[in-house]
Amino acid sequence: MRVAIIGAGSVGRSIAQELLQNDHTVLLIDKDANEVRVAKLAEANWLSGDACELSTLQEAEIQTCDVVVCATGDDKANLVVSLLAKTEFGVPRTVARVNNPKNEWMFDESWGVDVAVSTPRLMTALVEEAVSVGDLVRIFDFQQGNAAMAEITLPADNPNVGRRVGDITFPVDTLLVGIIRDGRPIGPTADDSLEAQDELLLLTTTEAEPELEAMMRPGGKARRRPTPSS
Repeated sequence: MRVAIIGAGSVGRSIAQELLQNDHTVLLIDKDANEVRVAKLAEANWLSGDACELSTLQEAEIQTCDVVVCATGDDKANLVVSLLAKTEFGVPRTVARVNNPKNEWMFDESWGVDVAVSTPRLMTALVEEAVSVGDLVRIFDFQQGNAAMAEITLPADNPNVGRRVGDITFPVDTLLVGIIRDGRPIGPTADDSLEAQDELLLLTTTEAEPELEAMMRPGGKARRRPTPSS
């Protein structure tokens, strides 16, 4: 996969390093792509230029990228590059960093943003996760549609503890996609059973969140799958 990362600060370089370790091709675009910065991540491709200018994106052949990650510390730049990448070059997927939570409402498909990542929101979610067992914590929103990734830690006295995943009826448009148990990720199957203090990762919608949180709270009501009629 070819990925262009706009902004070669600490955030952009960290993302690039992870992608390189996973054998992806990475292009870093930065106005200050000097020798010192390039030397810090020499295995990546580098381009010195302003990504808000069409000429820079053309030189980068941005249309050949599978993903463009806008990771600068300037929300205006991240929005402009996302819009150009999506509308002028047809990049399939754009990911944009939100620096100021007040600007988060703009980071949607109208500005060409597929996924908006708000560092303040993620940090808040991590704080809430540490102190809130049984409370749903929204990690991030998908800008296309009404879906969100949420996390909830299963209380010991919840009736879903010990039940098979396949026997639990989650709210409409809700999908259990991962379990973190003892610090290790699990890809849940229908035969896996939930355990107390499991961290459940779910894809859901804002409409389904209240019902989801209610069934996962301490003493929450377990939902059973209906028995097929004969």
